[in-house]
Amino acid sequence: MTTTAELTFADEVRRLADQRNAVVLAHNYMRPEIQDVADHVGDSLALSRIAAATDAETIVFCGVHFMAETAKILSPHKTVLVPTAEAGCSLADTIDADQLRAWKAENPGAAVVAYVNTSAAVKAEADICCTSSNAVQVVESIPAERPVLFLPDQFLGAHVRRVTGRANINVWLGECHVHAGISPTDVRTQVAAHPQAELLVHPECGCATSALWLAGAGDLPAGRTRIMSTGGMVEAARTMVSPTALVATEVGMLHQLRKVNTRTAFLPMNPKASCRFMKMTTPELLLRALREGRDEVQVAPDVAARARRAVERMIAIGTPGGGE
Repeated sequence: MTTTAELTFADEVRRLADQRNAVVLAHNYMRPEIQDVADHVGDSLALSRIAAATDAETIVFCGVHFMAETAKILSPHKTVLVPTAEAGCSLADTIDADQLRAWKAENPGAAVVAYVNTSAAVKAEADICCTSSNAVQVVESIPAERPVLFLPDQFLGAHVRRVTGRANINVWLGECHVHAGISPTDVRTQVAAHPQAELLVHPECGCATSALWLAGAGDLPAGRTRIMSTGGMVEAARTMVSPTALVATEVGMLHQLRKVNTRTAFLPMNPKASCRFMKMTTPELLLRALREGRDEVQVAPDVAARARRAVERMIAIGTPGGGE
């Protein structure tokens, strides 16, 4: 008879998840060993929507805290656990609900577009949410004459402003410390070392605007430079035939890209682009969450209801797209 001690980590996760009737979700930036035992791997919004559609009574979200909040918003009657409540987000932390209310008061009549990488309380103050893959479509759904408050990521906001050509987009000056650290210098250095590589660049990156400018100027291969969400990167990787691809996002993303395509060598634009918050989730903490029901995430019902409306308005325009 097999004892608990003899079970592998994956076996133990499956056994405990079955006992708790839980679905285990892992964000693309998680450690490889966490991704490999999850029921579903992807971006936070897609994972939350998948979990809401399952019969699972419990959602274990291996990600950062705002992601688990989003799962709770979309599944208010389910128990949502995060392996450690200490896993925050430097981008989400750049704005809180009080700051957003003050910004709205300074700009009466403006439409508030909140990136999904925000707290539930901030989403509740927004008119509509967006993801990195549908931010342009969300903003374009707002009448051209109406000013837009876009938050919290300044690089994604700049990308949206550039693509839409709208001058009336006010952008909050927030950033993800990991993505902001992927610089134009990193791009130039890596492209010089791998001149034939495909370039996959997340719009949160500090190098996104310069990458497009360099591509337009002929300094980077325009046909091989793509700005896309993590979900978009996975889809692009599936059919990629290039021998090499340079990836500008958190390094955990490379694991999924390499799993869906073994033909291409996926290399980090900056190998130091690792999020300490994402890496807080360890096998031990995942097992603790499943065994002990820790750490449960709660969202006040009134906050969840208002945040849910902002998410549903995004979905209703028909372009839910990927998440981060």
